[in-house]
Amino acid sequence: MMPRHLQGIGMTSQRTRDRMVKRLIEQGISNKRVLDVMRTTPRHIFVDEALSSRAYEDTALPIGYNQTISQPYIVAKMTELLLENRESLHHVLEIGTGCGYQSAILARLVENVFSVERILPLQKKAQVSTQLLKLKNIRYLHEDGGWGWAEFAPYDGILVAASPDEVPQALLEQLAIGGVMVIPVDDGHGNQALQRITRTEETFDVEELEPVSFVPFLAGKE
Repeated sequence: MMPRHLQGIGMTSQRTRDRMVKRLIEQGISNKRVLDVMRTTPRHIFVDEALSSRAYEDTALPIGYNQTISQPYIVAKMTELLLENRESLHHVLEIGTGCGYQSAILARLVENVFSVERILPLQKKAQVSTQLLKLKNIRYLHEDGGWGWAEFAPYDGILVAASPDEVPQALLEQLAIGGVMVIPVDDGHGNQALQRITRTEETFDVEELEPVSFVPFLAGKE
């Protein structure tokens, strides 16, 4: 059971999380493991207190530094796509730690999460929030996400929370054979689509899934 100080009250309560999950089911999310983790992870601790009453709305919210926490549907959808037809994932690379909410969801579903963030203050806040949940299987790196994290490659899954104009080559190279990357890609004209990329022995199979809206994928680190 979730510790009392993390359960929330009113608009941050378990009842509100249950309503969020009901909405996710109506939106087409069907993976029971994903739904259970979304139901029991306190999203409100990953946003500023002034926004906590809106934490379970189906909307992105600002987290500072021109970044956002993705709407619950997108977090659930990307996680479901990553896990689809696979019993377990050992090594998952996350590009864009942000506030740490997606990291926390992944950490309760996969063996190890390796999370890269270019904005150091954001990543430090994320570490504090995930430590509150006693999650021990997340490693953090402050770096340009376009480089990935070669030290622990190859990865069974890669999840990218920012939109490049083209998929970084380094990330493709760090994907294991049979591994899956879920990434929003911009067509160069401001139109983004969520893609699932599966690496085979010979090539990369790309599925274009649905329109999305993410912050741009930026180089460098702050």
